[in-house]
Amino acid sequence: MKHIIITCLLLITCCVQAQENFDIQGHRGARGLFPENSIAGFIAAVKLGVNTLELDVVVSKDGELVVSHEPWLNEEICLVKENGRDKNNIYTMNYADIARIDCGSKGNGRFPEQQKFFASKPRLRDVIDSVELFIRANNLPPVVYNIETKTTPEGDEKFHPAPSAFVKLLYTVLQEKGILHSCVIQSFDERTLQVLHKQDTTVKTALLVFNADGMEKNIQRLGFIPDIYSPNFILVNNKLVKACHQRGMQVIPWTVNEEKKMKQMKKLKTDGLITDYPDKAIRLLR
Repeated sequence: MKHIIITCLLLITCCVQAQENFDIQGHRGARGLFPENSIAGFIAAVKLGVNTLELDVVVSKDGELVVSHEPWLNEEICLVKENGRDKNNIYTMNYADIARIDCGSKGNGRFPEQQKFFASKPRLRDVIDSVELFIRANNLPPVVYNIETKTTPEGDEKFHPAPSAFVKLLYTVLQEKGILHSCVIQSFDERTLQVLHKQDTTVKTALLVFNADGMEKNIQRLGFIPDIYSPNFILVNNKLVKACHQRGMQVIPWTVNEEKKMKQMKKLKTDGLITDYPDKAIRLLR
C-alpha cells in the first residue's frame, strides 16, 4: 500500500509540473479584458497567473521604448485628432506628447468584454517597474517578458530606427532593469533577431511566423536556431511540433482565443500559447 501511495503522489506531482510548465502568455497583457499593452492589463494578467507577458515595443522621437503594437497611434483604439499613420507616427513624437493620448476609453469593438478607461501607451521601463513592484508586494512568482520588436524593412528610419539601433535601445533597457535573462525577444523581422543573436547569444529569441514557407525555410532565412518557433496557430500540426522539438525549439503559437483551439494546442503538445484571454486558458489548461 505504501508503494502505491508513493507512486500516486509522484504521478500527481508530474501532472502538476506539466501543467505549470505549459507557458500561458497574456497577449498584449490581457487584450480581451483590458486595454491592450496597458499597465493595468499587464497587472491583471499577472493576477490571473500567466507565466509570460507578451508585449510590443516601438520607439519615440526622443528615443524612448514605447509599448505599442503599431508604431503609430491607431485610431481604432486611440482618441486622436486626425486619422492616418503618418500623422500619428510615434517615431516623430516625443514621449511626453504620446503619454497624453487616451488609448483605452474608446475600447475595441472586436473585444466587447474589454474594460474601458483612460490608458496611455506606457514606456517599457515603466511596465517593467510596475510589474516587478506588484510581484514583490504580493509575493508572486516571477514572470517572463516576451517582447516583440515592431520593425519592417519598409519602416526603417520612417517608423522606427534601423535594427542595430533598435536592438541597442532595447538591450540597454533590459540590462538596466536586470531582466535580460527573464525575457524573450520575438519578431517577424529576422533582422532584429540576427542583430541580437550576434551581440548576445544568451538572450532567448522567438521567430514569429505567418507564412506557409515551412519551418526549415524560415529557420534557414533566420540563420540560427531560435529558442522558440512561434507560428500562427492555424499552421500548427503534429509534424511541425515534432520537427521543432527535434531541433531543440519550443513551439508557442499565437493568438489562440477559442477554448476548442486552446485544448487542441495542448493536445498537439505545444509548449504554451499566446492568448487575449489568459483567464480562459488558465481555467481550461491548468
